[in-house]
Amino acid sequence: MSLLARLAPHLPYVRRYARALTGDQSTGDHYVRVALEALAAGEQTLSDAMTPRVALYHVFHAIWGTSGAQLEGPTDDGGADDATRRLMRIAPRSRQAFLLTALEGFTPSETAQILGADFPEVERLIAEAQAEIDAELATDVLIIEDEPVIAADIEALVTELGHTVVDIAATRTEAVDAVARKSPGLVLADIQLADGSSGIDAVKDILQRFDVPVIFITAFPERLLTGERPEPTFLITKPFQPETVKAAIGQALFFHPRNTKQKAA
Repeated sequence: MSLLARLAPHLPYVRRYARALTGDQSTGDHYVRVALEALAAGEQTLSDAMTPRVALYHVFHAIWGTSGAQLEGPTDDGGADDATRRLMRIAPRSRQAFLLTALEGFTPSETAQILGADFPEVERLIAEAQAEIDAELATDVLIIEDEPVIAADIEALVTELGHTVVDIAATRTEAVDAVARKSPGLVLADIQLADGSSGIDAVKDILQRFDVPVIFITAFPERLLTGERPEPTFLITKPFQPETVKAAIGQALFFHPRNTKQKAA
């Protein structure tokens, strides 16, 4: 199989990553192009010890690391969106580890291969990036959950991350009433609620009025994975791991525009 055929399925994604890493499409595309030229000229090779996708990102980072690009300072031009500006304020090495795992879906072990780092370093870099994100994106949170023990666990996790729980709703009606009193910056919702009402319907009601990120935490993921629109970006299955919830909160807030203003009627 030719080099191009091996890499073709992965090129759109490495371009996405490069653009997010640099904060600029033309700059990101330039580094991808240089990496591909180095591969074509034999100056870089794909490691047989890695999958083709991991190996491609590894070569990209080899080019990135030897070009001095990792020393570039953060940019904050007026045309950048909120997520880009936040990304560029994170230290470069932590930014790389965060994007590789949060945006590109690599495991920490794969990320270590890509960055030429060991596993503990990658975990540390991800934790540092997450801490910066959590500190910057502290917001008001609405929890929609009818099980008191689970609601208390979620509240503790949210508070630990520096957010403020403004209300805990056990029914669709309570959730709608809660956002009428105070608009949240994040919603964490169960599906099946105490009175037989639906967390899905509660969230639909909320999204008609506010543009807010939503994370579903549910024992019934199949109800939200039907292939119909709209479906949630962030879905956590019960019983959940605390670190999974924390990571989802950070990613949901990071990549969502900071705009929870009420929509026009």
